[in-house]
Parts: sequence; C-alpha cells; structure tokens
Amino acid sequence: MSRAIRVVGAVLLIDAHVFAARRNPAKSQGGLWEFPGGKIEDGESPEEALARELREELRIDARVHAPVTSTVHHYDTVTIELSTFYCTLVAGSGEPVLTEHTEARWVPVAELDQLDWAPADIPAVEAIMREHATTRTTGTDREHD
Repeated sequence: MSRAIRVVGAVLLIDAHVFAARRNPAKSQGGLWEFPGGKIEDGESPEEALARELREELRIDARVHAPVTSTVHHYDTVTIELSTFYCTLVAGSGEPVLTEHTEARWVPVAELDQLDWAPADIPAVEAIMREHATTRTTGTDREHD
C-alpha cells in the first residue's frame, strides 16, 4: 500500500491565462507540467500551505481563493491527495521567479490541454477549461473568492 501525501496547487489566473510550471527532470514526474504548490505541513490549513509554498517556490505573495477541485491519484509508491485553488498575485508581488521548476508559462485557458500535465493535475485542468468555456461567452473572467 502506498503512503498518502496531501498537497496543494495554485491556479494563478490572469486575463484568461493560467500559470503552469514544468517539473525538474531530476525529480519525480520530471518534465511534466503542474500547478505550483507543495506539501501541506502538520498544523497548516491547505490555504496556509499554498501561500507558504508559493513564497518558497516562486518568491511571490498570493491570495488563495475558491477551490478548483480535489483529486486523489495513485502512483507506484505514493498516493497524492491534491487540492487546487484559484489564486491571485498580491499587488507589488512581482513576476514569479523559478527556484525548483525548469520552465514556466502563462498559458491561455483554451490551450491548457496542449501541455503534458502530471496525472494528478489533469482533473483541475479539465475543471478550469470547463468553467472558462461557460464564462467565455460573457467576455469576462469571474472573480474567485
């Protein structure tokens, strides 16, 4: 039986573009795309963990908003329990700086499915694309509180 790890991921959404980060090839799931984030430490809420991980991984301050989705994905030796949240950059935070990833892009929502995503992130990609397809006809992105 594999051990379970609770992790969080940030869906940074600006002007119908989502921030995607490519995992380091030397790490598990190397070369695949993901929503930045990381492990929830003991005593942290998912939202607190995500804000901390974004400061550590990308050197940004972000506000954590509504959940996107929560999924469980079983790999060979570990089970990942991933909760993704919409996030916004805090004014003055600056652009993300890569400290663990090898590449990053602001990807149009309609093109998210063109990246090679880590399996645990795929349900969130699908949820974002579905939600955006329903808001696209109004010409505005929704505020995610």
